[in-house]
Amino acid sequence: MVEEKINVGVYGARGYVGGELCRLLLNHKHVDKIFPSSGEVEDFNRVHPNLNGCGLKFVRHSDLEDKVNLDVVFLSVPSGESMKVAPKFWNKGVSVIDLGSDFRLNKETYENVYGKEHTAPELLKEAVYGATELNRERIKNARLIANPGCYVITGLLGLYPLLKEGMIDMHHISINAINGMTGADSKPSRDTMQTSVSKNVLSYNMEGHRHSGEFEEKIEEISGYKPIVNFNASHGDFTTGIHLVASPLVKPKFDKLTRESLLAFYIRYYGNEEFIRIIHHSKGSGGISKVYDVYPQMRNIRGTNYCDIGLDYDKERGIVKVIAVADNLVRGSAGSAIQNMNVMRGFDEGEGLRLYSSP
Repeated sequence: MVEEKINVGVYGARGYVGGELCRLLLNHKHVDKIFPSSGEVEDFNRVHPNLNGCGLKFVRHSDLEDKVNLDVVFLSVPSGESMKVAPKFWNKGVSVIDLGSDFRLNKETYENVYGKEHTAPELLKEAVYGATELNRERIKNARLIANPGCYVITGLLGLYPLLKEGMIDMHHISINAINGMTGADSKPSRDTMQTSVSKNVLSYNMEGHRHSGEFEEKIEEISGYKPIVNFNASHGDFTTGIHLVASPLVKPKFDKLTRESLLAFYIRYYGNEEFIRIIHHSKGSGGISKVYDVYPQMRNIRGTNYCDIGLDYDKERGIVKVIAVADNLVRGSAGSAIQNMNVMRGFDEGEGLRLYSSP
């Protein structure tokens, strides 16, 4: 039996996410040819020295649009660019997976959050939100996938069972996250230099982070209720990884929760999901002693497509603590995009993604 082989384009392969897409696709048994594109033709091995010797070469954006026969294209470009490019591939019958923000939100929310007109509204109605575990059936029949933001996919996976079962008070959901410096873009600036970042944490956009709108829109779609999300983001002194803590109030009728019952609930919900791991080690009888390994740790997910989730319950205050960690470049971008491609094309969902973190 001959296995299906496809040609894949990575439009905007010069950045961190583009490099990770190429790295993962090189190990995908159904991918025949990979065409990474850049605005200028550069030496691929110099831009991505970790992939030196892989044989890939940059092509120009214009050549990828007009001269290359593709089955799937990943768009890894800044906000506002995908809506210009996606129609070109869509009209040629190429399946599009956008890792940017242009197709994640409805038109009104997008224009409010990003302050610019959406110029491809006809494709917005075609886009399927690419949170694979939450939207798998629709992804199977999609031709345009809007990949979630890295913070949002991490937070949604952490909160989804509570939201789906109507357990959360929607009046105030607090989400705090620290992201690695690769989430601050690859363009150098004084604030992101090693001298500024070392032994430091950089908070930003505290007046209202752009992902707050994405959180609120998707949480409303899941729960049927409009929430108020207090989302706070920072960058930490490490390269990759997101450490996210969501602290929702639970409704009074669920006040008999325990850590053990929450863990059992999440294990039932996610028991068949390959890339979600519930950390359920026992705390033992340590009382108020500090026990660290009962919660997820970023070092265990770096370079992988896993989202590790841990839970606890502050009984006195009626607050569930959801701790979720994910690699912002893999699970938060390239890995989940390939997972979506696998579902869309009918491949094994984990193909090319079965990697564990190094110790």
